Amino acid sequence: MAMFNRKAERVKRHLRLRKKVHGTEARPRLCVNKSIRHIYAQVIDDDAGRCLVAASTLDKDLREKVSGSNRAAAEQVGQLLAERAMEKKIEAVVFDRGGHPYHGVIASLAEACRKGGLRF
Repeated sequence: MAMFNRKAERVKRHLRLRKKVHGTEARPRLCVNKSIRHIYAQVIDDDAGRCLVAASTLDKDLREKVSGSNRAAAEQVGQLLAERAMEKKIEAVVFDRGGHPYHGVIASLAEACRKGGLRF
């Protein structure tokens, strides 16, 4: 009998998703990752293989404002990422939820990015 491994199932979902989602210079990929303690988001150009913009709960701007990996922290990270993306003239992205279900923390981060001006 096989055991259910939550992390392995998430990785399988993410690999399946990455076959379809690809970031370009015109429309980079917004990649979201979360752990128990922190939330990370990056805007990546897959063609060039480089990160264009990043934000997380570990940033100096957010470290004192938020704690943990909750919806409030996700909203702050989303707003900061959208601001930084707009400074670099990035307006449209493709969303990579990292195999996580689209609700809760992931949905809060996406909504905050949309409010900040990013189009998905």
